[in-house]
Amino acid sequence: MTTARHLEVIDLLRVRDFPAERGRSGAITSGPGYHLVELSTSEDLWDDDGSRRVEVEEQYGAECDALAQLLSERWGEAQMVSLWSVMTRSMEGEEIAEPWSGLSQSVRYLHLWQPDGRWVAVGVSQWGTELEFQLMAVVTEVDPP
Repeated sequence: MTTARHLEVIDLLRVRDFPAERGRSGAITSGPGYHLVELSTSEDLWDDDGSRRVEVEEQYGAECDALAQLLSERWGEAQMVSLWSVMTRSMEGEEIAEPWSGLSQSVRYLHLWQPDGRWVAVGVSQWGTELEFQLMAVVTEVDPP
């Protein structure tokens, strides 16, 4: 998917109503107050000796930064948000609302904006060193914790 297509998907999600219950359709997971989309996904890295992982991580970081730059041209400078403390608080038993709780399990940091009353964020997800990287975007009315 191209950066232009990523922007198109984000724009579509910004105007889409949120469902009453959590569900998934293709690369989009939606729930009360949020839409979360996997914009692109790498191959898994099971057979990698470490060199491919570094290359893919750099590639996905660059794609995320390029997308964030285009969104910043629209809405101004992004807030950079670390999700480390959100993950820690969740692991300690604090109830963290979705989509933030789920994102904190696999995304280190997000570029975050709040255009027109809804939060929009982009980041790179990886669940484990052998698993794929994903360029993620979220549109939500749920305030970050």
